[in-house]
Amino acid sequence: MDWLNLIVFPILRTVVLFLVLLTGFAYLTWFERKLLARFHVRYGPNRAGKFGLLQPVADAVKAMFKEEIVPSHVDKPIYLVAPALALIPALIIWAVIPVAKDTPAIADVGIGFLWILAVAGLESYGLILAGWSSNNNYSLLGALRSSAQMISYELPLGLFLVSILILAGSFSLVELVDNPRAWWEWLWLWVAFPFFFICILAETNRSPFDLPETENELVAGYQTEYGGIKFSLFYMAEYINMITTSAIMATLFFGGWRGPFAEEIVWLGPVYLFIKVVVLLFLFVWVRASISRPRYDQLMRFGWKFLLPVGIVYMAITAVLAVLLK
Repeated sequence: MDWLNLIVFPILRTVVLFLVLLTGFAYLTWFERKLLARFHVRYGPNRAGKFGLLQPVADAVKAMFKEEIVPSHVDKPIYLVAPALALIPALIIWAVIPVAKDTPAIADVGIGFLWILAVAGLESYGLILAGWSSNNNYSLLGALRSSAQMISYELPLGLFLVSILILAGSFSLVELVDNPRAWWEWLWLWVAFPFFFICILAETNRSPFDLPETENELVAGYQTEYGGIKFSLFYMAEYINMITTSAIMATLFFGGWRGPFAEEIVWLGPVYLFIKVVVLLFLFVWVRASISRPRYDQLMRFGWKFLLPVGIVYMAITAVLAVLLK
C-alpha cells in the first residue's frame, strides 16, 4: 500500500492542514480583538454570536460581498496575482513542521531548515508586486519599505537559524524535536529567543514593525488600491504568518509537540503544539498593545547595527560551544 503513504495520506494531511489554518486565521482575528480590548479596558466583539464568536464569520461575509473595483491604471495580471503570492508561502512553510512523534505536517523531506529559509524569502514578493503593480506612490513606498525591512531582518534571522542548526546537527525539523537536547543547549537557545522573536515581528510586518502599512503616512501602504476579498487576502496572509511563525518558534525553542506522555499518546502532540502556539500568539498581541511604532530609520538602524552583530556573535559562540561541549 505504498500509494497510500505516497499520495493519499499527504493529500489528506494537506487538506486538513489548510482547513485548520484558515479556521485558525479567522478566529485569530477574534482572539486579537478580545485581547486588545482587555488591554484597553473595553469589551471587544460581543454582538455577533455568544462572546462575539461569530464576528469572523460576519467579517468573511462582508469581505466576499463588498464591491471590488480594479483601478484602470494598475498592471492588472500582477495586481490580481499578488495577494495569492503573499498568502501561499505562509501555507506551504507548514509542510516540514512536525505536529506529533515522527509525523511532520505533510512530509519529512530532511531539509526543514533550508525549506524555512527559502520560503521565508518568498514572502516579500507578494507585497512588493502589489505595491509596484498598483501604480500608486503610497503603495510603492509601502512595497519598498517592506522589501528593505524583510531583507534587513532576514539576515539576523538566518544567523539564528544557522546557530540552531549547528546545535541540532541535522537539517530535519523532525529529528530536531525527536532528539533530546542537553540542559545547556536549552538555556543557550532561550538566550536567542527574544532576538529571534524581534526578527519575526519585522518579518511578519507586525506592530511595532508594521511600517509598510502605516495609515498615518502611507494611507494603507502596499494594499492601498485593493478592496474586498483581495484586500482580505493580505490580512489572511499576515495572520496565517503569525500562526506559522509561532509554530516554527515553538518547534525550534520549546520542543514543538513534546510534552508529558506525548510520545505514548500520539494525539497529545498536536495539543501541546497548539498550546505553545497560542501562548506565542499572545506575545504578538501583547507587543502590539504595549509598544509604540518606531521611525523607519530607527527600525533599519536597529536591524543592521544591533541585531546583525548580535546574530554573528551568537553564531560564533554557538560554534565554539558545540565543539567544546557536544
